[in-house]
Amino acid sequence: MTATSSPWAGKGAAQAPGVQTRVAAAKVLAAVLGKGRSLKAELAAALPRLDDSRDRALLEAICFAALRRRCVYEQALTTWMQKPLGPRDVDLRGLLMAGFAQLDALQLPAHAALSATVDAARALGRERQAGLVNAVLRRAQREGFAEARAEDAWPQWLLKQVRNDWPEQAGAIIADSLKPAPLWLRVNRQQHRRDAYQAQLAEAGIEALAEPLSGDALQLPQPVPVSSLPGFAQGAVSVQDLSAQQVADALAPLAGARVLDACAAPGGKSAHLLERDPSLKLLALDVDARRLQRIRETFARTGVGADATVQAVDAADLAAWWDGQPFDAVLLDAPCSATGIIRRQPDVLLHRRPADITALVALQARLMDALWQVLRPGGVLLYSTCSILQQENTAQVTAFLQRHPDASLEPLPGAFGHDQQGARQRLPGEQGGDGFFYARLLKARER
Repeated sequence: MTATSSPWAGKGAAQAPGVQTRVAAAKVLAAVLGKGRSLKAELAAALPRLDDSRDRALLEAICFAALRRRCVYEQALTTWMQKPLGPRDVDLRGLLMAGFAQLDALQLPAHAALSATVDAARALGRERQAGLVNAVLRRAQREGFAEARAEDAWPQWLLKQVRNDWPEQAGAIIADSLKPAPLWLRVNRQQHRRDAYQAQLAEAGIEALAEPLSGDALQLPQPVPVSSLPGFAQGAVSVQDLSAQQVADALAPLAGARVLDACAAPGGKSAHLLERDPSLKLLALDVDARRLQRIRETFARTGVGADATVQAVDAADLAAWWDGQPFDAVLLDAPCSATGIIRRQPDVLLHRRPADITALVALQARLMDALWQVLRPGGVLLYSTCSILQQENTAQVTAFLQRHPDASLEPLPGAFGHDQQGARQRLPGEQGGDGFFYARLLKARER
């Protein structure tokens, strides 16, 4: 049976096995590639509409593969299409990219991939282009695709910046951007010891490796749906990258400390701090009121934060929220370019512009200066980003220290990555973690 003779054609194609997933992939890719939308946000909206966890996993796999191999697939479209796709064909372009990803990167059985993708064209209202989709995908099946050069996916200005900031490591950083990120778990100390939970995973047939760099981290060599993780719904474990988990190690607040998480959504780092020490008096802020619900859901699932306060506010606008009582520790996981997590957010290479960095650096400085005021003498502010750009990291901290004579940088150990004048930078893929920057700033005690 060929793709064009599918028995589902013309009678509820969207209900055919796998078709709904391809339709969703086409729409997500159309939004990201054609409308400048965020992959993370589009997937967050699309995934709950698929009932089967296998379909959700396939949707994610198609979208990530299509974006990682975007340049190769776009070149194929340019070569193979007699007439270029127009501005109104963003959904068709997305569907063809999804089809390429299935045949190429994911190596799905060709018959199933072709049939479901052609039927998805009909489900999208593209009945007249179903034959075109079939023909282009069959050509892809016959001829295959060129090898991807990782640097081709990078905008030239960003490529230049990374090579300037990290001349010796730039090749590895750029190559890593094409690789899938591993699945990292954070074991909830309030429920399990890490070794005990690791044993539960083994009983469930899930291999997990303990990571010595962080006491709660497990890496899964083979990712699995979170629904298959023992006790996930009850908060026994969370998905969180190694580098993000090390934020709690770098901040290391004293027992019972008054702690501020200034840019807290979706709440993973706040929850981690509370899992380690429920006695912390924590205030979690985020400027986006819509994301507060994510923090509350994270707290509810993990069973922490019953006494924490969550508030929607610009953390730099002290008059809007601060009661004048100083904090012992402040976590500023600052808005940034996300250049350290391109393997998790490949659309960063599509959307980021030089002007974004200028604006982000100004915002980071504004937040640091404001939050320094709420920190008690002798307290600690941890400045972290998921960026690898010196402007946002080492240069930002150097400028802050020049503005604030009462600030000093407490050196962090090698477990946090490359030494950056006392701060630390992990580059993408090192120890399996994301690219992340950490600077532990101490406020001088009053004399």
